[in-house]
Amino acid sequence: MTITTVIVPDHVELSALDDSALLSLQGEIAASRRQLDAVSASISAEVSRRSALELGYAGLAQRSGLRTPEALVQRVAGVTRSEARSMIRVGLALDGSSPWLDPVAAAVRDGSISVASADGIVAGLGVPGSQVAADDLLDAAARLVGVASQTTPERIAAAARSMRDDLDLEGVDDRERVLRDKRFLRLIPQPDGMTRIIGLLDPESAAVVGAAVDSITSPRRGGPRFVDPTEVARAERIIADPRTTEQIALDALVEMVVLAGVADKGKLFGSRKPEVRLHVSLADLTAGSGAAQLEGQTANVSLATAQRLACAGGYVPILFHEGQPLDVGRNERLFTWRQKIALAARDGGCIFPGCDRPPSWCEAHHIEFWGRDDGRTDIEQGVLLCRHHHMLAHNNGWEISLRDSRYWIIPPPSIDPTQTPIPAQSRGLAQTRAHAQVTTSTGAS
Repeated sequence: MTITTVIVPDHVELSALDDSALLSLQGEIAASRRQLDAVSASISAEVSRRSALELGYAGLAQRSGLRTPEALVQRVAGVTRSEARSMIRVGLALDGSSPWLDPVAAAVRDGSISVASADGIVAGLGVPGSQVAADDLLDAAARLVGVASQTTPERIAAAARSMRDDLDLEGVDDRERVLRDKRFLRLIPQPDGMTRIIGLLDPESAAVVGAAVDSITSPRRGGPRFVDPTEVARAERIIADPRTTEQIALDALVEMVVLAGVADKGKLFGSRKPEVRLHVSLADLTAGSGAAQLEGQTANVSLATAQRLACAGGYVPILFHEGQPLDVGRNERLFTWRQKIALAARDGGCIFPGCDRPPSWCEAHHIEFWGRDDGRTDIEQGVLLCRHHHMLAHNNGWEISLRDSRYWIIPPPSIDPTQTPIPAQSRGLAQTRAHAQVTTSTGAS
């Protein structure tokens, strides 16, 4: 493998570069790093082979005084344990023993995608089984590689898991069970009297805890602006609170435990209790097979879980039909609370590519401005934008259009003289599945 050498100027010269040259240099360095990481992944895989369990104390890791190859890679490469595991997994995928991952291996070798993105694809797609053919995984891997450079490793991993669920709906139950079995919470007393909390939340647990903490700390983390005077005052109190955001979250969690999850109205959660929203397509719910999604979570849940939660208190079930949420409400000057729930379910957060703000941090935006364009306040004309991107749309000339049932971001001429439309992102599983079901039933491409 040939590694491209990049000549990096010192810090003084960097300050003299214009924006375009600075970003171009960053891209060149990233490309070189991806090539180096590919070699490192192959080396890590070879370390793993030479440390195979059957070799016992004769294995490389054991001879080096470490129990596992991950620990050896971690020490030699100076990476975290998670990164070491990722490098080994991807390195093993490069040896040709998993032909359905050939597009991933090729992209890693030529530096097209990062090891982190490759690991997300490898882990998300899994291996062929009785319900999923190797050829189907090969096609999925090729599609994921094609878009990996345009998104983050976290999102490509979520897309890979979603593709696996689409290919193996019967396996959604098992994969959900595997994630739930990994959940744990541990309290570790520290020498100074503090206690460390570590743990893992399965998607259902994370949706409950995340919704509660998010409703408390949202004003601190770029959440939506409020119109109601009571909510404005509450947000201002949180912003002015001398505690850090993390301290507010911890204190709130403790209070929730003390109150056993039942707080007085307006005392802890503001005007209403936090709600966990469950997204599922009407076709899946009717058929009793498929997958559903808890808002804010990237791993799907089974239809059995969806049906159970839809009957449970504290959950808001949102049904999708033909790619749009049902029961969306009437036109008004401002989007109603019910309409915002539907927008959150459809968009999954801010629709600007690369933005990771969840629905609770977003504001509803008229793609046809209410005043300027006589825009309508309905679901089709509304999208979710975080505060930053909402300001860009109103103050910096960015436009959003709806074409062929898809939303497009149009940059201003100062950013792109051609104003080439950029596909908006959507993280709503049920919306995607509902749209796909309509496309399949009508035979559209």
